[in-house]
Amino acid sequence: MVDAARSGLKVLGACPLDCPDGCSWVVTVRDGKAVRLRGNPDHPYTRGALCTKVNRWLERAEQPDRILYPMRRVGAKGEGRFERISWDEALDEIAGRLRGVIAEHGGEAVWPYWGTGTLGYLQGCEGFGGRRFFNALGASAHAVDICSAAGAAGLKATIGSAGGMDPQDLAHAKLVLLWGTNPLTSGHHVWKFVQDARKAGAHLVAIDPVRTRTAQQADEHLAPLPGTDAALALGLLNVIVGLGAQDEEFLRNHTQGWEEFRERIAEFPPERAAEITGVPVADIVALGERIACTRPTAIRATQGIQRHAGGGATLRVLAGIPAVTGDWRRHGGGLAFSTSGHIKLNKAALYRDDLRPGPVRTLSMARLGEGLLDVQDPPVKALFVIAANPAGSTPHQNKVRRGLAREDLFTVVLEQFPTDTVDYADIVLPATAQHEHADLHEGYGHLHLTWNEPAVAPPGECLPTSETFRRLARRMGIEEPAVYDSDEQLAEQLLASDHPWMAGVTLDRLRKEGFARLAVPDPFVPYADGFPTPSGRLEFRSARAAGAGADPLAGYVPPAEVADPERARLYPLALISAASHEFLNTQFGNNPELRRRAGELTVRVHPDDAASRGLADGQRVRVANERGSFEAVLQVSDQVRPGVAATTKGHWPRFAGGSNANAVVDERATDLGGGPVFHDTRVEISATG
Repeated sequence: MVDAARSGLKVLGACPLDCPDGCSWVVTVRDGKAVRLRGNPDHPYTRGALCTKVNRWLERAEQPDRILYPMRRVGAKGEGRFERISWDEALDEIAGRLRGVIAEHGGEAVWPYWGTGTLGYLQGCEGFGGRRFFNALGASAHAVDICSAAGAAGLKATIGSAGGMDPQDLAHAKLVLLWGTNPLTSGHHVWKFVQDARKAGAHLVAIDPVRTRTAQQADEHLAPLPGTDAALALGLLNVIVGLGAQDEEFLRNHTQGWEEFRERIAEFPPERAAEITGVPVADIVALGERIACTRPTAIRATQGIQRHAGGGATLRVLAGIPAVTGDWRRHGGGLAFSTSGHIKLNKAALYRDDLRPGPVRTLSMARLGEGLLDVQDPPVKALFVIAANPAGSTPHQNKVRRGLAREDLFTVVLEQFPTDTVDYADIVLPATAQHEHADLHEGYGHLHLTWNEPAVAPPGECLPTSETFRRLARRMGIEEPAVYDSDEQLAEQLLASDHPWMAGVTLDRLRKEGFARLAVPDPFVPYADGFPTPSGRLEFRSARAAGAGADPLAGYVPPAEVADPERARLYPLALISAASHEFLNTQFGNNPELRRRAGELTVRVHPDDAASRGLADGQRVRVANERGSFEAVLQVSDQVRPGVAATTKGHWPRFAGGSNANAVVDERATDLGGGPVFHDTRVEISATG
């Protein structure tokens, strides 16, 4: 008998989540119901596989706590008590409150706070159709800087773009450095290309403070203290230059500031790098020698490595390694951080920032507490939260809660589930899930664009975010025609790019085929002959960095909380909150099965650190500093290097005793890009009770 699910309609779509893999998927629909989800076997990067998180997407969409109707708050902010209302009531109330806020305080008192709950260009953080609505109101601009801002800014200052090598080309490397990245837990599709390289004889090195799933599979593991990666990179470069293994021709013809950078490298002999990083001198020398004699060498670094005070500087120095070795001009060599810089969409046509009545201020996603409590002239009086759960995912959690609890703040949350942020909403609007709406996606770990075709009708009264703002615009009486463009029109405008790499990528093609690779050269070695910087060279010395207030010369910026001796004494453990194997940011945090598999919130420490505090494995502990605390179950393991406490992000506070790791993270900005400092946090751990 033919399986009924297999005989149904196959609808091509895209995973919406904040992951470099940007998977293409196939939804099987029978009798109007989505009955099966699988990775698209025809997509060169997805290759038929989805991750353990997304495999339960369809089950998640049908969970009993799904928000299906508009709701109005009836209890105190934070209590999460609501009554069902109609769409007409919700739109009328929102429109009326917005008119009042704008009349009294101006458009900048409105903050459209959208996050990375979906990366779609139509419904999510990449500039959804609602952006035009807020531009027409003159609302504050929103900086989506919580993810990769520091690294992207560092790379733009150095190579002119956040885009590096194609991660698929790791398969052609002879030495692969997985630096601050754990693909077997987060973004696993790149592992196929790492395996291809190893089958061809490549050596694999993992560089991470924790011996992760990925590090356990590597040939070699180096464990630096969090935030010291630039010092380690300079130490490796010191070994390379000491051996005379630098590519003088490439440095002479394709870099700027080499002689000055060479002097900086001389300041970091292996002994100094070892003192800063905690990595043994012998390991630094051995890896430096291996890099010196192995061509091509490829570095894969993702977002976690740049979430500290010197995050921008770190990527600047890492980008310098393939410049010194000449690997930027080799297929299979270079640095892979994000491919987003290579996606040449017509974003200005989608965003329509020209609809603003005048210049507006920009508010930082990563500093929501500051924006709600400290920003004045005007203060934020209306907050729209879209595809985000900042009460669970944003630094300085207690400060964020104080801001969200303001009685004079009108908050609207568009959501699928009752998150911790929803508890603070005045109005909640039901949002569609990915397989219920149309969207256009890129993957920042590959060179493909993917179309998401809606597979089923939305449940209840859920609406796509783009449609919600079209309806609200009508209720507000906005006359600008562009605010009412359909999703298909928005996609076509976005794809209308004259860049040669976009040749042949049309909406018709995407809807038919599901995805399309950019028309990039094959092989793709984007910086073999130059860089998109003002000088046309890789800039070790950067005027762009200097203009942003950073050291013009690439170098090491120590973690701020490590550099403060008093803080290091009071809070001697460096906390990192890495990606969970079960959750993605706070996505899936309410899924009972994934919560069961993830277990309670845990924190891992080295046996020496546990013993010095009289703590035992399995004990319930308090992780704290002056900003706040969270409780967790202690795991004592030598998988964590001494001096480090390792936990996971993504746990909803309501299911983790009321707080998660963000309770102890500060709202400080990184050296470049204004990113968050999740991994620049010092804590102390003690027994509860």
